[in-house]
Amino acid sequence: MDDEWQKTFRGRRRRFEARRPPREDEIAVAIKIRVKMGCFHREHSPNAYRIIDASLRKLSGTSEEMAFEEHESGPELLVYLAVVTAGITLAKSVVDLVTTIIRARAEGIKTGDTRSAPLELIVRRVDREGEFSEEVVLRVGHTDHMDEELIEQSLSEALGRLAKKDHAGNR
Repeated sequence: MDDEWQKTFRGRRRRFEARRPPREDEIAVAIKIRVKMGCFHREHSPNAYRIIDASLRKLSGTSEEMAFEEHESGPELLVYLAVVTAGITLAKSVVDLVTTIIRARAEGIKTGDTRSAPLELIVRRVDREGEFSEEVVLRVGHTDHMDEELIEQSLSEALGRLAKKDHAGNR
């Protein structure tokens, strides 16, 4: 992994945590929806971003709990993950937004957005010692059917693995 990119990612995470520091039972994680090849941003996916923007407007009250970052390769969500004895908890609103973004990409392509490369759903974090971890959760083509349950289950499993790597009381 590129050192400069990791430095940039760490900076985004620090800015997110500065807005509202994590609570005792939380860790900051990133959920990235990345196009495998090409671009997935406003310029090339205006139809998808109309759907994404509408969904983001509905979530305006959660701005301290989540940050939405636009990148040429696709959107990224910085969120807090609750780590409890029974496992991890990801907010339903985050799962809904991830599902919306994936579906918006497919809808956007159907209505004229230019790129159709598959998406990768990725989870990332930097642990307390500064170690970077990343896992590709799903690969989704624009014609694949994606239901919210599969996305939620896949995210929960991958985030659980990331959280276990250093959760002996660490953030």
